[in-house]
Amino acid sequence: MKSMTPIIYGIGNPLIDVVIKANDDDLKNLGLDKGIMHLVDESRQKEIFNYFQDINPIYSPGGSAPNTLLACAALGVPALIAGKIGHDQFGETYIHQAEKFGVISGLIQGEGPTGSSLILVTPDGERTMNTHLGMCRTFSVDDIETKKLSESNFFYFTGYMWDTESQKSAIKFAIEIAQNNNTKIVFDVADPFVVKRNKEEFLEMITHDVDVVFANQSELSILFDTEDYQLSADQLGQLVSKAGIKLGKKGSLIIDHGKQSLLKPRPIIASDSTGAGDMYAAGFLSALSKGFDFKQSGHIGAFLAEEIIQETGAQFKLDKINQFQSSLFQLNR
Repeated sequence: MKSMTPIIYGIGNPLIDVVIKANDDDLKNLGLDKGIMHLVDESRQKEIFNYFQDINPIYSPGGSAPNTLLACAALGVPALIAGKIGHDQFGETYIHQAEKFGVISGLIQGEGPTGSSLILVTPDGERTMNTHLGMCRTFSVDDIETKKLSESNFFYFTGYMWDTESQKSAIKFAIEIAQNNNTKIVFDVADPFVVKRNKEEFLEMITHDVDVVFANQSELSILFDTEDYQLSADQLGQLVSKAGIKLGKKGSLIIDHGKQSLLKPRPIIASDSTGAGDMYAAGFLSALSKGFDFKQSGHIGAFLAEEIIQETGAQFKLDKINQFQSSLFQLNR
């Protein structure tokens, strides 16, 4: 895996997801805002975990950008995950999963705990994340494989990398490399909590550095101070030439050089929204990498997002996503 040249070079936070079924009263008792990502320390994460001590959680390697890159690799696209993990059991589990999905490893092991995210899923499918980043926080410029990034077609990252100055500096350095080598820069805004803290920086970056933006309706409402998604989409289209906007039950909206296309959703029953945005990005990026046009890529991204929310967890089982690789792209030609 190390010797392969990636088509997609991704930087993200490799985390072990700990998924627990919860209800609205649980969130209220714990003082948690529903549907967003909370950054917590080890002590707070343990407190939440102990609250659910009688419930068996589901463990799986995750993290937003890594979820996307794992799926891209399983869909047959050479994709690299760059991130930092620990020399611990969670770290070894993560390495094993990366090998299993065939992703190119840019994982660096350091002295500290592998990050983890305690994900509480309520009956309506909403997920509330409680994330302790661990070694992810120390990812730096020195951890970037410059040559592989410069040879990639796409550089992918999310707003979750804005937690520490070290992570931000690494992303800014990677953006510069990508721009100097005509590598397309794809930015997933990631989460309303992240947008609230970094709104002005994100708008500046979208305006000057990014080729493709992925975002959802609530993130756009914060970026552009309006609940009218059509208005916020118009404003986003003035800043960036291409974007994919997730609208939940209303479907998704594609922006391609000022032209907007609303993609209607399929009638499905959602059980867990965990990973919807990650799989949307995976389908979108994989299709672009295989030469599909932007609207076709949007359809494939939406399809994978709708599929994953009918399951528990942020990733497909390997055999299922392999089936998508062999059928989905041919069907949408």
